[in-house]
Amino acid sequence: MAVLIDAITVKRRTLFELENTPFCCLEAEVSTPTARGGQTLVRLKMRNLLTSAVFEKTFKAGDKFKEPDLQLVPASYLYTDNNGSHFLDQESYETLTLSDEMVGNALDLLIEGTLIHLHKYNGNPIGLQLPMFVELIVAYTEPGVRGDTSSGSVTKFARLETGLELRVPLFIKDGEKVKVSTEDRAFAGRA
Repeated sequence: MAVLIDAITVKRRTLFELENTPFCCLEAEVSTPTARGGQTLVRLKMRNLLTSAVFEKTFKAGDKFKEPDLQLVPASYLYTDNNGSHFLDQESYETLTLSDEMVGNALDLLIEGTLIHLHKYNGNPIGLQLPMFVELIVAYTEPGVRGDTSSGSVTKFARLETGLELRVPLFIKDGEKVKVSTEDRAFAGRA
């Protein structure tokens, strides 16, 4: 029997199933009435894991949700073509294809062989989870000029091998490997 989750116990990042669709809770707010006999309500801001749509909905505290059949499987990025982005499942060695909507803007951070985790719902891939940091090579950056700190900014633009542009310190040169945070797409250090 599937595990049931009470609406009152849903917290941030809780995964649950509603109307045969998996959701992730982004925010949860419990409102307890002051009047006797009032109903405790739970307002959830949630993301549909199939469509990435975000919306808010209010539930009674006693409402129950099923636990979704979600798996997180390790995979490596292979390539992208007209059919979508292709990944190799590291457990079954099966090639899985994700549509452009499922991948979103993650391609800015992926090179061939990058290890990620795929979300599978009922055995089918529905999205991906990037690692905290990725290592990418600087394809182009202007040379840093000594004393070029008059503007107060000690960074310059760099274009990485994936086409992603970000600000890096002046000492970074073409061909260097840098660590990039996948959360805010910012320079995190030398690799």
